[in-house]
Amino acid sequence: MTDITNASRRDVLLGAGAAGAALLLTLRPLAASPESMDAAIRKLTGGAKITEGRIKLDIPPLVENGNTVAMSVTVDSPMTAANHVEAIHIFNERNPQPYVMAFHLGPRAGKADISARIRLSDSQNVVAIARMSDGTFWSHTVSVIVTLAACLEAVSN
Repeated sequence: MTDITNASRRDVLLGAGAAGAALLLTLRPLAASPESMDAAIRKLTGGAKITEGRIKLDIPPLVENGNTVAMSVTVDSPMTAANHVEAIHIFNERNPQPYVMAFHLGPRAGKADISARIRLSDSQNVVAIARMSDGTFWSHTVSVIVTLAACLEAVSN
């Protein structure tokens, strides 16, 4: 190993280049992608068929600021012991993680209706998936246009 006090400019640049290359190899992407969202959904469902309907994702299709976007999800279900919503899952395409949140429900919930706020880092599709007690999956997708993305605003002091 070369003593740093006697290192040439070439040695320092080679060391810095090697360290930079190693760092690039270990970094993960900063945003999810449609492919990573699809993979997360497949992992959740085990590849089971997902049907459109029975679930409604209510989120504005156009938001000015992605820092806090109100959303709600309702599922058409009698919420009885024999027929109820077990979980509602939210996915998105472009945030740092594609699997955003999960709500676990049961027949004692009375109705399948949740509300939350979500950060959106860019314009993207947001997907809500309901897993029913009979093992079926239902979905609804909304395309959301974000004019000012979350996490990208300049910080002023």
